[in-house]
This record gives sequence, structure tokens and C-alpha cells, in this order.
Amino acid sequence: MITDYKSAVDNIRAILKTYIIESNIKSLVLGISGGIDSALSVALAKPVCDELGIPLIGRSITIETNKADEISRAKAIGESFVTDFKEVNLTDGFVALAGLITEIDNETESVAYKIRRGNIKARTRMVYLYDLASKNKGMVLSTDNYTELLLGFWTLHGDVGDYGMIQNLWKTEVYAMSRYIVSQLGDDKAKKALQDCIVAVATDGLGITNSDLDQIQAKSYEEVDQILLKQVYNTDDFKDFENHPVIQRKRNSEFKRNNPYNIPREGITSVPL
Repeated sequence: MITDYKSAVDNIRAILKTYIIESNIKSLVLGISGGIDSALSVALAKPVCDELGIPLIGRSITIETNKADEISRAKAIGESFVTDFKEVNLTDGFVALAGLITEIDNETESVAYKIRRGNIKARTRMVYLYDLASKNKGMVLSTDNYTELLLGFWTLHGDVGDYGMIQNLWKTEVYAMSRYIVSQLGDDKAKKALQDCIVAVATDGLGITNSDLDQIQAKSYEEVDQILLKQVYNTDDFKDFENHPVIQRKRNSEFKRNNPYNIPREGITSVPL
């Protein structure tokens, strides 16, 4: 786990700055959910965008199941950190789209059905963000972290992006880095906005369960990360956790991390490309 968060934050910002310059990016775009991942992402990106004089564009995109406290936190983050913030409600568009493309069955209250609906919501948001980035000659920022990557806790072709600042941070590191940034902020409004996201119950806003940890079946992200670390480093006591829901979820989501799967050419023919 990271211990020097000042260096880590400085490194992330320096790498992002270089990438923006070399790729001739004219703006950064991301969805702001009111959760810690998107909040940390905008807090990391703001000084870079300010230095380069490019807009940091944030949208709070509500669809049907987002709760008032999530929307309120997203607004506070947007107003504190981004240069172009708007609240967008895509519920009507989502309902119309889902009605056209969803094959209805008799299990509309099942978890599986809610997951399907949640995936459509995530993909609808991403259509909006990518169109916005195209309009502004920009790049969509991913807000995924390493813990959720391993758990498959994201939507294929949905809540993704072009550039990930925190993709290789454990969730507990996301929280710790956010606390470090709070300690460095001079603006009380911005400090409160980020602190509120740190202490909030983590939820994907898709209406599947009451919290992310309910879906993951764990008590805390500290527990989740420690279990995953045991597998990564094959610790002596990992055998006691092989059947834990966290490990089962990681195994069951392997296909997501290998998507799309392409048949190797040597399996098709001996003729080289």
C-alpha cells in the first residue's frame, strides 16, 4: 500500500499533464456521481487543467434511481472543482430506450433484472459523456479503481473511459489519497465537498442494492482489499479465503478483464499474418 501520498499525487498529475500535451487534448470530461472515485478524479485533474488552461467538464447524470444525497454531493463536487458543471437528468431517455431494447420477463424484481437495467443506465451515461468529449475535443476520464477492476464491479462498455488516473489504486488507497488531498485544500467549500464523499456510503447509483458492499458481500473495503491481497501474494492463509464471496466474484468476472476475447491466429491457421 502507498505510504507517501504527496509523491503519488504529484506523479499522477505530472503524468496526466504530459499525456494531455503530447496528445493535444483540449478538455477533460467525466461523470460526477457523488461517490469517492469521481470526486478524487476531479480533485486530481483540476490543478492540471488550471495550469494548462483547458476546461474540466463534469456532469452529474441522474437516471431514475439516484438518491438525493448522491445528487447533492455530486453538485458540491462539481461546483467546487470543475470549470463547466451541469446536472443532467436522462431518466426519460433511459426509460424510452430501455423500453425499446429490454426483453421483459416475469422477474422484474429480481437482482438479475436490476443488473441488466443498471448496465443500460451506465451505458447511457457513457454515450452522453463520449458525445460531450467529442464536441469539446476532449478525453473521457475513467473513475475505476483496481479493487473494483478485480471484482468486475463495473459495466462492460459502460462506466469506463479513455484515461485512468486511479485504475491502479486499491480502493483503500483511493480513500487515503482523498484524505491527503483534503488536508492540502485551502478552500473550505472544496474540503467539505470531498470530505462528504469520503464518509458517504459507497453506492453505484444503479438501484441494484443499497450499497456497493451489499453487492460485494463484505463488511468494508479494508476487508475486501486484504482478501484480494492475500490472493495476489498467495499468502499462507489464503486457503482460508478461497471460497469467500470476494474471491468467487473475482473468478466469476474474469471474462470482463479479458474482453473482447479474440481467437489467436495460430489456433485458426498456420499461415502467419
